[in-house]
Amino acid sequence: MFSTVLLSVNTATVAGSEVFEVLVWSVSMAIFVTVDASYGGGLFGIMLPKQVKHWKSMCKGLVLGTLVTSCMILLYSYATPTVHLNIQEAPVPYSCDYQPVNIRALQAFNTSQNAQGRGAACTPKVDIMFMKTHKTASSTILNILFRFGQKHRLKFAFPESRNDFLYPASFQRSHVKDYQPGMCFNIICNHMRFNEEEVRKLLPADTIYFTIIRDPADLFESSFHYFGRIIPFTWKISADDKLAEFLRDPWHYYDPEGFNSFYLKNLLFFDFGYDNNLNPDDGQVDKSIKAIENRFDLVMLLEYFDESLILLKDILCLDMEDILYFKLNARKDSPVSRLPLELRSLASDWNKIDLKLYNHFNATFWNKVKQYGNERMALDVAELQRRNAEMTAVCIEGGQAVESSLIQESSMQPWQPIGEKSILGYNLKKNIDKKNRKLCRKMLTPEIQYLTELGVNLWITKLWAHIREFLNW
Repeated sequence: MFSTVLLSVNTATVAGSEVFEVLVWSVSMAIFVTVDASYGGGLFGIMLPKQVKHWKSMCKGLVLGTLVTSCMILLYSYATPTVHLNIQEAPVPYSCDYQPVNIRALQAFNTSQNAQGRGAACTPKVDIMFMKTHKTASSTILNILFRFGQKHRLKFAFPESRNDFLYPASFQRSHVKDYQPGMCFNIICNHMRFNEEEVRKLLPADTIYFTIIRDPADLFESSFHYFGRIIPFTWKISADDKLAEFLRDPWHYYDPEGFNSFYLKNLLFFDFGYDNNLNPDDGQVDKSIKAIENRFDLVMLLEYFDESLILLKDILCLDMEDILYFKLNARKDSPVSRLPLELRSLASDWNKIDLKLYNHFNATFWNKVKQYGNERMALDVAELQRRNAEMTAVCIEGGQAVESSLIQESSMQPWQPIGEKSILGYNLKKNIDKKNRKLCRKMLTPEIQYLTELGVNLWITKLWAHIREFLNW
């Protein structure tokens, strides 16, 4: 007699869209605990002794995995904040900026050059909403915002126990750590699925909204390789080049209702809070893109990252030092897309809504550059690159990113995708001069470690990291 136990869990992800997903994976693969009541007949009766031992070991492992997963589900249920469906409305203050001394001082010195080169005094903007999208260098932007917030003692709206706002669930104010109606925040920037109504009720009316996007073909390629192991419908792709096989017949594999399916179709549109499975010709697509344009003051382009930062510097009235950066969470051997032309075309066609969105904001981006002044932009980009090169020479051992196995400090280890160590990190130089020591460390600190430094309790994320280390995932 055989008994079959099938346990499946449908829940949101934790710890950067991965933590709970693989726990679900370990159980959701239809756990077959096939036990013969007597061992003397049936399946075990026709097996060799070594095979019996092997299957017993597998069954024990599956049972243990189920127990561990059940414990994690219980912990997750306790850690996940209750969603309040009827939160009492309270007016959001104009700003919770208490005008610290260093910001007052900056008002006298920060200037924004207009297209004709004339200087104009400006006040740094301290109320900021960054919509963090996937695989778009958004972790690098987070580092810039973390440094800016620390520098000016601003108040962040952070998630509880993890590094995202219950993604892929639609954002709710109740996802914010210790949220109470009427509270004010300066900056919100962790991963979320955007919900304009809820975000708007959390932040002052004059908040600057910005985000970043990239070419959909490149985004798809990066997302497929980073998240592929936690998307069940990709497991049945038997070809050596799974990405190419998928793109040649995507509807053979893709399941719109499948677990984590959003990672592989119109991911940008999904991150903005919309239905990623709409027909690209549906009128709602154009309306949604227009709504994004009306809400966001700046949509940056990954392909023109330095130009994007200069526009951000201008709109927020930042110093050049504020936008200095090192590339964080860069993938090994991927300075450009590895997709051949045929697959690029297929990937763009498969993500046609994202392509429409990208083309729209590509046009608005260059309109902003033109307004800023092309010559002025070229000069400022050159200055940013010069300053970045200086900081590279000062801060980074060897002058470049290295593989995970070569990173000397655990505090500099970036979060890695499931099953591989493809994300590069850095080694901090020894004997950095006192003037640059603190800035160097901040610029090189990965997202998870920086959140901890800012006081975020990431116990779920850290527990998952220990489990992955133990299981060698």
